[in-house]
Amino acid sequence: MGFKFDIAHQESYSRSALLIRSFFGFFYIMLPHAFLLLFIGLWGSILSFLSFWIILFTGSYPRNWFDYQVKALRWATRVNAITGNLVDGYPPFGLDAEFPAVEIEVPYPENLSRGKLLLKFFLGIFYVILPHGLVLLFRQIASMFYSFLAFWVVLFTGNFPANWHAFNVGTLRWGARVSIYMAYMSDEYPPFSGKE
Repeated sequence: MGFKFDIAHQESYSRSALLIRSFFGFFYIMLPHAFLLLFIGLWGSILSFLSFWIILFTGSYPRNWFDYQVKALRWATRVNAITGNLVDGYPPFGLDAEFPAVEIEVPYPENLSRGKLLLKFFLGIFYVILPHGLVLLFRQIASMFYSFLAFWVVLFTGNFPANWHAFNVGTLRWGARVSIYMAYMSDEYPPFSGKE
């Protein structure tokens, strides 16, 4: 099983849900989820720090910790998918929650390179964060533009243009790959692409 990151494109979107999310989503989606995800993320950062040392000495990422990080990524992506109007619905709470519209699978690496681990730690900002971050900055600006246009298209037609949806999902997918790589969860350098 390889890396999988997909957010389903619906045949039709709810105009009323779009308006409610747009005007009140900050209060009933973002605030409660962001509050909990803050603590989930803090614990994830601690696990990532500890995993660095475990990988350095053993060459493997503790499986339970790896699974936790993937579940945290799924939760955050559910929230981003809904607040970005990519899917309708309300994001369920919890690390083990099911939400079929958002699929994320990250293959567990049995062995990780200690050399690449040190390379990421000392030089990751130069060969990963800066080049990917620069391209992703412009891509995120384009995604915001598509989201703005899609709001009006959905409002008047009930449809989210499939190619705009795919572009915005690709932006999230690209960012997820970079995060996974820099969190020591993969040795595969993230491609400069949002494609599956």
